[in-house]
Amino acid sequence: MLRYFTAGETHGKCLTAIIEGMPAGIRIDIERINLALARRQKGYGRGGRMKIETDRAEILSGVRGGYTLGSPIALKIENRDFANWESIMGSETATSEKSVECPRPGHADLPGGMKYNHKDLRNVLERASARETAARVAVGAIAAQVLEGFGVTFSSRVVRIGSVEDASKILDADFYQRVAQSEVGFGDASSEEKAIAYINMIKEAGETCGGVVETVVSGLPIGLGSYAQYDRKLDARLAGAVMSIQAIKGVEIGIGFEAAILPGSQVHDEISYQDGKFTHLTNHAGGIEGGITNGEPVVVRAAMKPIPTLYTPLRTVSIADKSEQKASVERSDVCAVPACSVVVEAVVAFEIANAFLEKFSGDCAEDITASYRQYAERLSQY
Repeated sequence: MLRYFTAGETHGKCLTAIIEGMPAGIRIDIERINLALARRQKGYGRGGRMKIETDRAEILSGVRGGYTLGSPIALKIENRDFANWESIMGSETATSEKSVECPRPGHADLPGGMKYNHKDLRNVLERASARETAARVAVGAIAAQVLEGFGVTFSSRVVRIGSVEDASKILDADFYQRVAQSEVGFGDASSEEKAIAYINMIKEAGETCGGVVETVVSGLPIGLGSYAQYDRKLDARLAGAVMSIQAIKGVEIGIGFEAAILPGSQVHDEISYQDGKFTHLTNHAGGIEGGITNGEPVVVRAAMKPIPTLYTPLRTVSIADKSEQKASVERSDVCAVPACSVVVEAVVAFEIANAFLEKFSGDCAEDITASYRQYAERLSQY
């Protein structure tokens, strides 16, 4: 089983991740990881932290000469801002400067503080921060490299920012290139202008905004996941992984909630047999039926709530004397939806890679390739 763990605080020394279960012989390009980290830091509406950090990953173990060894992979991402926080966040000694006693609505501050009995809520927010997603993006970039040799590709975009929706209707060959060049992750230029104006309006009001992002996985074989047990259903695993991302409040596979309001004839994808293989005339299911990939692109959408830290603070209560206060303000973004699309892509890539390696298990790349080819041959004769 492929799995990973992350560690680190937002203003601590570094973020780290350990990946276990990676087969030997997988080619890993460190610059592909750093490119994903750079994508995560972009986007209109980001805060001052992005001017300080230039995230780059360092592989500490599990890779030699650019190829995985089959042993655990350890990753490190340095927090450059730690130089400004060392006296506060030091592991040996730490001052009470910048302690947090007023929990911020929408954050983990209050329930986390009560659960772990922290009187300084900085102990909660430092780990609960979305800064942790940098480590997950690095992990996802490695997972994506496991799959690319089998023709599996990942494409992500922003569907909506606040009340502004990307008006793109046809995702043509150049669409994702336009998305990559867009400050808000849209494919339509006029929609991008509206989104930027919306973010500016939100910022002036002291507000924040959320949105909807989408990841599409193409080139997957039929049969990843299982209908036999709840915890092996691929859509369930994808939904759980995406919901684990900070600020995500909803997940859809395919047309998702729209399926609840349409008649069955407009929901279920009719099946055809063309050019020697089974196919579907539509993809409302988002590439997964009964918890199993059906050969169509897997489509995952996620709804991100507005960032809870507002420069016009909301009301809260001091945990020290229970008096009414205004929530504390940490340095924050106004809009991080484009960055969210990169994080969603990363966690989707990891879950897909995990399901792929479960299906075509092997200790090394050659065994996995042989298993994949044998399976593809069997399917061609079905």
